[in-house]
Amino acid sequence: MTKEQLKTNYESTLAKIRELDKDGRVRLLIATKTQSAEDINYLISLGADIIGENRVNEVREKYDSLDKSASLHLIGTLQKNKVKYIYDKVDMIHSLDSLSLAEEINRRCAPIGKVMDVLIEVNSGREAAKGGILPEDVEEFYASLSAYPSIRVRGLMTMAPRCETKAEYMKYFSLTKEIFDKLFKNEDDAILSMGMSESYLYAIEAGANLVRVGSAIFGERKYL
Repeated sequence: MTKEQLKTNYESTLAKIRELDKDGRVRLLIATKTQSAEDINYLISLGADIIGENRVNEVREKYDSLDKSASLHLIGTLQKNKVKYIYDKVDMIHSLDSLSLAEEINRRCAPIGKVMDVLIEVNSGREAAKGGILPEDVEEFYASLSAYPSIRVRGLMTMAPRCETKAEYMKYFSLTKEIFDKLFKNEDDAILSMGMSESYLYAIEAGANLVRVGSAIFGERKYL
């Protein structure tokens, strides 16, 4: 994709967000799976300030080449044995879904004086093939994380199942928003990360304040 197309797609995505988000509360995370550091840096030069990688290996491969003026998030599944590769590189982990993972993040971050921002992943669709905490268990899991001083829980993330209709998406997003409101009602800067390229506008309607958009900007992925 040409730089001109990237710019057009990025600006179009921002315009669609602003149409729904009159008060400027929603932030755009650009999902950069399989994309080159060159294209990522170009979008950062246009104003993109949060980028999200799905894979630990891609974080490691691209990290030295990335413009550090943007915040780097790990948005994909994170295995406990791979925390050691990214804990000193990313600013936030979106996929916290077990106490063993929390313990490892805490163990790695403590010696370097880092408090890792994390989002609890909610398995709103109860999909066996996906990670995440079941909705009814989120409150207890959240309370358990107070035992880890090198972790700061910033909010919730969900990846809804692929749906055919807006109503289906809204069911999963609304459920996650309900949990979010209960746990973070007194935190003005709490993050609710929901919605991807096919669903981010619905997620904003449901209350998301961070959306993860990749293919709507880059086009369909070219898998490595």
